[in-house]
Amino acid sequence: MLGSSVIVFREVLEAALVITILLAATRGLAGRNRWIGGGVSMGVVGAVIVAFFASSIAAAFEGIGQEIFNAGVLFLAVLMLAWHNIWMSSHARKMVASLKQVGNEVTSGELPFYFLSVAAGLAVLREGSETVLFLYGIAASGEGIAQMTLGGMLGLAGGVAVGALLYTGLLRIPTALLFRVTGWLILLLAAGMAATASGYLSQAGLLPSFAPLWNTSGILSEHSVIGQLLHILVGYQARPTVIDLGFYFGTLILIGAGMVLISKPKFRHSSA
Repeated sequence: MLGSSVIVFREVLEAALVITILLAATRGLAGRNRWIGGGVSMGVVGAVIVAFFASSIAAAFEGIGQEIFNAGVLFLAVLMLAWHNIWMSSHARKMVASLKQVGNEVTSGELPFYFLSVAAGLAVLREGSETVLFLYGIAASGEGIAQMTLGGMLGLAGGVAVGALLYTGLLRIPTALLFRVTGWLILLLAAGMAATASGYLSQAGLLPSFAPLWNTSGILSEHSVIGQLLHILVGYQARPTVIDLGFYFGTLILIGAGMVLISKPKFRHSSA
């Protein structure tokens, strides 16, 4: 029961935090719940389909299908989050003013909400498919269905609860500051996803493997609660390689530069 509880908690928490940050970043925008909720629903359906065909996917790529799939999902999520942040950089002030005046009406130049659906759906898709596969492994090791179900329910409740607490905390932040805070959270989230994706590609042999540059597992393990939260939110890795750091900081620089460039008044006027 403990094994299934920990696994489900970890995977649900990662998806919940991504969705939480997206919800907070788009607070007050009409239609965001429908689009993000739709993305979550499609992610659940996709996770079930992927889990059902997991063995075929792995066989198609000579046993490394899950790593390639995870990396692809993560990189696509990074692109969606990058687009969101860059769009917000050019519209945040207008949105804050509009939200203060007309409540939940959407400003002109509306954010393409399907990007939110894709980002939320991909988070659920990856974590959901991994959860099912991990639970298959636990079931194969002999754990009873009843114990595994109870553990999974406890892990699900815990992950959702932590995500809800974060969302409640974010909503206490004034709107203008909220957009800046969630922008930084999404930037760090995307960088962490890119670093994790590079690790999957290294495992699959598509990128070179290097020895870790350092090991802080003895100080803060990635498997601890705090370590898991930091891994999800800021991309913390106890044993990063040069490839991991390259993808992490490369993503930070590229998205950060795009945010700075698009937020400049001259650029906004020229693109209007």
